[in-house]
Amino acid sequence: MSRFYVVLDELKDWSPYYPSQDVISFDTYLESGTEKNRNERVRLINLCRSYRYLGTGYYCSLLAEARGHNVLPSVKTLSELSKKSLSAIQWQGLELVLSKLVAGEEGAKRRFRCWFGDCLEPELEPLCRAVFERFPLPLAEIELVYKSGWQIRKITPVGLKALKAVAEQEAFARRFEAFSRKMWRAPKARKTLRYDLAILVDPEEKLPPSDGVALKRFIKAAASLGISAEMITKRDYTRIAEYDALFIRETTAVDHHTYRFAKKAEAEGLVVLDDSASILRCTNKIFLADLLSSNKVPIPKTEFLRAEKAGELERISETLGFPIVLKVPDGSFSRGVVKVNNPEELALESERLLEKSALLLAQEYMYTDYDWRIGVLDGRPLYACRYFMVRNHWQIYKHGSGAAKSGGFETMPTYEVPRKVIDAAVKACRLIGNGFYGVDLKQKDDRVVVIEVNDNPSIDAGVEDKFMGEGLYHSVMEVFLQRMEKRGR
Repeated sequence: MSRFYVVLDELKDWSPYYPSQDVISFDTYLESGTEKNRNERVRLINLCRSYRYLGTGYYCSLLAEARGHNVLPSVKTLSELSKKSLSAIQWQGLELVLSKLVAGEEGAKRRFRCWFGDCLEPELEPLCRAVFERFPLPLAEIELVYKSGWQIRKITPVGLKALKAVAEQEAFARRFEAFSRKMWRAPKARKTLRYDLAILVDPEEKLPPSDGVALKRFIKAAASLGISAEMITKRDYTRIAEYDALFIRETTAVDHHTYRFAKKAEAEGLVVLDDSASILRCTNKIFLADLLSSNKVPIPKTEFLRAEKAGELERISETLGFPIVLKVPDGSFSRGVVKVNNPEELALESERLLEKSALLLAQEYMYTDYDWRIGVLDGRPLYACRYFMVRNHWQIYKHGSGAAKSGGFETMPTYEVPRKVIDAAVKACRLIGNGFYGVDLKQKDDRVVVIEVNDNPSIDAGVEDKFMGEGLYHSVMEVFLQRMEKRGR
């Protein structure tokens, strides 16, 4: 269970907004220090009038951290802003965002306020978001100066009282409700839902791990277990500490915000699926192939193709024969995977793919009508599917100028799957961790090989849940519940 408070110097500062018992004065918060409930998590938004060193705003954040409460802004943020020089702020990677602003006259200045990474001027919104990601402040005043381009002169945290214009107050209220809408949850819901789960999604992703129907079923299953689940996006990075757990339902990569979300959530003590170590191990096919091979998990005949090394193509050709499958290390959904049928195609495609990576994965081609997909959760097989190849194509996905095509599927209980397939899948996952994985395997006669292990595997309504139905979603949420209870969050 968690509580959400807004702290002000004076309650009258909240008068333009909807009244709430969760809006309290600094004096009230100060006096509540003796009240401690270890089963209750407290989240604070500090909107005091001044954040100067040893002022009430500073002490509000300081006391919150001493009491183990999650507070925005943090003392670290306030401290960094108090001593950041202009050059240090510029080093934060904001130059690209600033360069897109309309040019001004030399020496010109601009000053504006933003709230939770938002503002009144659409042109300035990308800058506000970038600043908020680096310096999470509920309210800030940003001053720019034009010196052969716009530069940040100053970032100042400000209190709620600084918003005097009606337009700013209304925009702040809308953004505040979107940012912290859990604050307005009815008391009844607070009593019945014990934990908070964030589900990270990208609404614009063309091939997401879960479709909209599946996401709603995850949320429904969570609620049945006393977990309040809500979908978040990459804009909610600074809100991670509000939750008890993070479920990533977006295609992951190491050089990507999904990995940063996992790392931050782990640092905050959340239960995370999938964890950063699993992302690191699963999303690079070079690492994965070496890991599986070193631990005697059966994989196709595999070689690493290196750039600019004499005799490499001849060595690969002789070792594997044709056809050969070439893979970029970080591809997903069959992207970055090509089949070459002769030395000429090998030379052409390897040159193209080696522009992106110093190493490629080269594997023998094994034709099968379908690939096995075994879902493994917490070290145990959960579901099983056969994914069939696209008609007249050698993969289960075919990417072209239009929408990607996929072959058919067949879902079945895990007890109907050949034992060798299940054993290979579970053994592969043990090397990765105890998260939620989708293992792709090929079976040809008596031979079974692991093609890859995917973190955050696909769960789409009417496909992976065809056999288990609601039970699949319930099983995933049960693991979250068990882990949250074990951590005592």
